[in-house]
Amino acid sequence: MKHLSSIYYETIKHKDQRYDTLGDYFKGDYCTEFYVSQCKNADYEFMILIHELTEWYLCQKRGIKNKDIDKFDMTHLELEDPGRSKEAPYHKEHMFAERIEKLICKELGIKWDNYYGKELNK
Repeated sequence: MKHLSSIYYETIKHKDQRYDTLGDYFKGDYCTEFYVSQCKNADYEFMILIHELTEWYLCQKRGIKNKDIDKFDMTHLELEDPGRSKEAPYHKEHMFAERIEKLICKELGIKWDNYYGKELNK
């Protein structure tokens, strides 16, 4: 990868995600598209976006294809967080992105246990 590809980001209603996930990315017609579910506050949305960007970039660098990520996620809808599964083709990248997310959480003064799993306005 010589240069970063163009990206598009949008915060959307959770019900408008492709499946039950807080953050999603995929190759669109002209760029890689990132969608984050609307959360309780902008800090939460930012942490999810940073997670998705980190995971995506590492997957790109390591040759993990979006179609393989999508295939795994869409065939494991019963999992709350498919990337945590050791069978996920992007498990290592997902877990690293989660560590970055935790660092940002700490830097923002948010307790992980008060954030993770409680992001949405339900």
